[in-house]
Amino acid sequence: SSQPGKFSFPIEVEDLLPFDVKGVWESMEECQKLGLTKAIGVSNFSVKKLQNLLSVATIRPVVDQVEMNLAWQQKKLREFCKENGIIVTAFSPLRKGASRGPNEVMENNVLKEIAEAHGKSIAQVSLRWLYEQGVTFVPKSYDKERMNQNLHIFDWALTEQDHHKISQISQSRLISGPTKPQLADLW
Repeated sequence: SSQPGKFSFPIEVEDLLPFDVKGVWESMEECQKLGLTKAIGVSNFSVKKLQNLLSVATIRPVVDQVEMNLAWQQKKLREFCKENGIIVTAFSPLRKGASRGPNEVMENNVLKEIAEAHGKSIAQVSLRWLYEQGVTFVPKSYDKERMNQNLHIFDWALTEQDHHKISQISQSRLISGPTKPQLADLW
């Protein structure tokens, strides 16, 4: 372990402290009951972590904000959230952010073919897919043309064949996790 108070990244597993889900969530529920917030939610919660939270919550989380894009589709999490009335919000919907090397979404040949067939961009195909899954998303752009393009996803739809091709895209998380060694269900 590193010196007390000094952490390197990634964090060593032995330096992690247990997370008091029940205590933290009760405090968040109290904030809502006091009118300090309209809604409460979580970020980076897996199915297992959501199950643990729901077992102690009296107010369900409204949203779970997680990494989600066509190269990290999170099917089990999407299904669980839908069954439990939790909105999923995707960050890194275009697989940018802290990526190193090729962008498995924006440089994907299958997505390029789908985009060309619809006369759309890969970004529009990616955002349309999320929309069709019932997922909200947070695309980051400072470019006015790209922001305008991102709005033009509502007047067309992906085909069943498009969805099949998209489901075959190799899956890997963009941000693998903050611990060393990796903990499979840290988030």
